[in-house]
Amino acid sequence: MSFMSPGQVVWFEIGTTDPEAVTGFYSSLLGWTFEVDPDSSGDGRTYTRIIAPGAPWPMGAIQQGDTDGEAINLSILSTDVHADVDKLTALGATVVVPATQVADVTVFARLADPRGNLFSLFSQSTSQRFEERMAGTEEYMQQAAFTPKPGSMGWFEIGTTDLKATCDFYTAAFGWRIEKDDTAGGKPYFNVFGPGAEWPSGGLWDHSHDSPDGEGADYVMPCFLATDVATTADAARKLGARVELGPDSNPDGTAYARLADPRGNRFGLFSPPTQPAGG
Repeated sequence: MSFMSPGQVVWFEIGTTDPEAVTGFYSSLLGWTFEVDPDSSGDGRTYTRIIAPGAPWPMGAIQQGDTDGEAINLSILSTDVHADVDKLTALGATVVVPATQVADVTVFARLADPRGNLFSLFSQSTSQRFEERMAGTEEYMQQAAFTPKPGSMGWFEIGTTDLKATCDFYTAAFGWRIEKDDTAGGKPYFNVFGPGAEWPSGGLWDHSHDSPDGEGADYVMPCFLATDVATTADAARKLGARVELGPDSNPDGTAYARLADPRGNRFGLFSPPTQPAGG
């Protein structure tokens, strides 16, 4: 199975009422550049694609909203958005934006899982332009996974106070395989494998033993590669972000931190363990 197989997280969106504040923060922190979708500004609200340093293709977008406030959602590839919406609502999801056709490019829908976390579905278009872009995106994501570059999305994370409910939903919804991470040093962390995937592309943090009203216990977030997590987290703090967790590390050398940007949107930073010579 490939990175662009149905059921995989392949995109993320930052919803905000202040796109300029978001672009300013992340361009300073992670070196992102941006391109505004020319078809998105008819109602005065822009859809701005996010490009990581050195990347040939976007990895996510900033969605301008008027009243929805700040929100992060992960986007999952679907073969049939309408059918998946019906399936997922039967599993306990709530429709936020119904299945919607966007020009001739794609169909998308936005939902909330049973814990209230946002995610989107989108289907591939049959247009040649879209197929070419997706082929390039898949190649880039494979390179990012095995040859990480700072600033790129290389992981996603779900935090939950109800481990069973979250695992049951995503397993039934998308065929994910969720396994305890034995390299996490005893932390209640689980690796998430997309359908048929050999390698994990995300993680799940079990907060069920935390205080029920603990900050940040239920969330979804993209995680971005950093050369030095501690230094980048400190730079984020100086730019107005709040560090919620870490910086910390696992016994295998993986470093990580969880933050909220100046608009309150959560994101993660991580650096993978250093590979031994010849490994």
